[in-house]
Amino acid sequence: MPLPKSVARKAPRTRPLVCDMRTALKNLSDQVNRLTIAFCVTCVLAMLSISFIGFFYMIVTGAALSWTYSLARLFIPWIGMLSITVAFKGGEHVAMSMLVRQLPIGLALALRYASLALIALFALLLIWFGWDFFMSSRQVYMVSDQIQIHGRWVAACVPVAGLILLVHLSSGLALLEPLDPERTAASLAASAENTTNR
Repeated sequence: MPLPKSVARKAPRTRPLVCDMRTALKNLSDQVNRLTIAFCVTCVLAMLSISFIGFFYMIVTGAALSWTYSLARLFIPWIGMLSITVAFKGGEHVAMSMLVRQLPIGLALALRYASLALIALFALLLIWFGWDFFMSSRQVYMVSDQIQIHGRWVAACVPVAGLILLVHLSSGLALLEPLDPERTAASLAASAENTTNR
């Protein structure tokens, strides 16, 4: 019995819509990653500039600036937390790839999904507890008499890192290195052959 025209028309559109959604999420993840890298580079350059200012000031005057170290170290939490997301996006996180290569394809895929779930849980915990840490932060860093930085500047890096991780997860980024294509093809061929023989 043929399908109604309304159903027949809608069926082909679902696949391109899913592909478009995946492409859009991947593009969003790529763009967020580029912005994150640019921000990390800016933080590193700011730290280096502050350190060089203190160094040259000491060479010229013979006295040390008291605020250079205190100000420069306020960029470290941002660099550290955002570097987690950059490493994750680039696939440079810790992965037990040697173990995964020895496992059957089905178990390796199950481990991928478990890894994605654990990273998602970690990201949600970063957002949940990081937001509470951000909102309850009342400390003000007295860099000098004139320079005072609120503690929320440092605390904000925790929930932001969690949000960026979720963006990368939504793009379907694989946590472990891609499965060996030859091994996957051989496994699929073997299972198809077993099915045909039955």
